[in-house]
Amino acid sequence: MIIAVWIASGLLALAYLAAGGQKVRIAKDEAFVTFPWAERGGLGMLRAIGAVEILGALGLILPALIGVLPILTPIAAVGLVLVQVVAVVLHVRRGEFKTLPVNAVLLLLALFVAIARFSGV
Repeated sequence: MIIAVWIASGLLALAYLAAGGQKVRIAKDEAFVTFPWAERGGLGMLRAIGAVEILGALGLILPALIGVLPILTPIAAVGLVLVQVVAVVLHVRRGEFKTLPVNAVLLLLALFVAIARFSGV
């Protein structure tokens, strides 16, 4: 089970580092073409979401890996579950149903990590 949790954590961390990094680094003129859902909230909101995703990715790995405050790992996973819940609601409201399978997979993986880590794995 521990191997499955580390694999899920690693995959989630890679996905969120990539997604968050893109949101933090994207040029202003490309931001709303790539992320049209963010236009209403503005560039600051998009960058904040990216920062939360990067911090969540780091929180999935570092505390459990180095053994310092390992309770932060399942808390980070719960935070990423919440990110995906908001994303699902946003995409459904906008009629963007193509993204929902990816959101569902990320949500389920983060939920798996949260439950496993809270149970002591």
